[in-house]
Amino acid sequence: MERKESFHWAWIILATCFINLFINYSVRLGYGVVLPEMIRTLGLGRADSGSIYNSYLFSYITLTPLAGYLTDRLGARRVITSCSLILGLGVLLMGTIDTLWMACIFYAIAGIGATGMWTPVITVVQRWFSPNRRGLALGILSTGYGLGFATMGAAFPWIVYHFNWRYAWYFLGAGALAMVLVNGLLLRSDPVDSGYLPWGQMNKPSRVSEKDMTIPAKGDFFFMVFKNTRFWLIGLSYFSISYSLYGITTFMVDYAKYQIGLPLDKASLLATVHGVSQVLGVLTILPLSDYLGRKRTIIISNSFITACLIGILFTGNSRGMLFILIGIMALFYGATFPIYGACAGDYFPKHVMGTVIGAWTPFYGLGAILVHWVTGVLRDTTGIYNHAFIINAAMAAAGLFLICLVKKSEIK
Repeated sequence: MERKESFHWAWIILATCFINLFINYSVRLGYGVVLPEMIRTLGLGRADSGSIYNSYLFSYITLTPLAGYLTDRLGARRVITSCSLILGLGVLLMGTIDTLWMACIFYAIAGIGATGMWTPVITVVQRWFSPNRRGLALGILSTGYGLGFATMGAAFPWIVYHFNWRYAWYFLGAGALAMVLVNGLLLRSDPVDSGYLPWGQMNKPSRVSEKDMTIPAKGDFFFMVFKNTRFWLIGLSYFSISYSLYGITTFMVDYAKYQIGLPLDKASLLATVHGVSQVLGVLTILPLSDYLGRKRTIIISNSFITACLIGILFTGNSRGMLFILIGIMALFYGATFPIYGACAGDYFPKHVMGTVIGAWTPFYGLGAILVHWVTGVLRDTTGIYNHAFIINAAMAAAGLFLICLVKKSEIK
């Protein structure tokens, strides 16, 4: 029997997942903030820094489809709690690195932990909120990674001044380990099993529980999903926009410091601008997608991202325009990843959402891996970022084109 209390456990789920994203994306996006100091003291090149980040992404994209499948089979609480422990250990070890191979191994461990900090998180949130409230829920949730990035941009210069760059990893690792207990105590995988309807849903669902779906039914549907053109078009669009966004976000502080000539505190401020703009974006664009539709919202978002990347190329070394364009781009950056994930809830049945989101993650991850290698090599070879940024703009345009090809009808 569904509970009738005025307070709904969906908000506990949302708050817990918010903190998970805050810590995880402080680790992931904060890498670009820590990067200039880390490579300077360790004597590494930009291609090396790309290899470190790619070790994280390689383990992340390789195992995320498994994390999505396990979320559907075992429940989000078990997956997220276990991954919090792995993430915390990997990040703590990042503070001890002295060589390239150590950095690659330990950041790869962090990447394994991160598999539980996106696909299972947005899957469980979508299950606890009704379809016409998912944009709102994902908007609130996604402020976590924007605030994480903004906090790193503001806090890192203070950490360097009072300690050194290693303490950024120590603080984040301790936070991830603390979340092991919080996740284990507060997360619930399925609202129906906990006696709730998804928040915003007025009528009782026809099925009893997500767990009642049989394995053959799932297997049959998986075959249909992977044969469907829509799955591949969305995945390839995800790949393209991921390439373009990570190509600027990871290297923008280094670009501002070494190519434009900003001091570290001013260059790091780009991360704060980026993070704050992300928060504004997810709180407005994602709820708006409940009314405009996911496809139309993605088209608008990808159009602005493409225009901003082209603008960075044409404005050259203008410091003011760089901050303005990064801020505008970040408004849509923040909404990009959750809104692609929300397509799984709109186009596919609930009992396979985790698997579909996990299956799209390699598209995202391959885009991010490729851009870090390409950008690092081009920067080391040419001494500037311009050539890499041209490719970023072209990839954003490709992501826009591909999403325009997706048909509006949904899978039933």
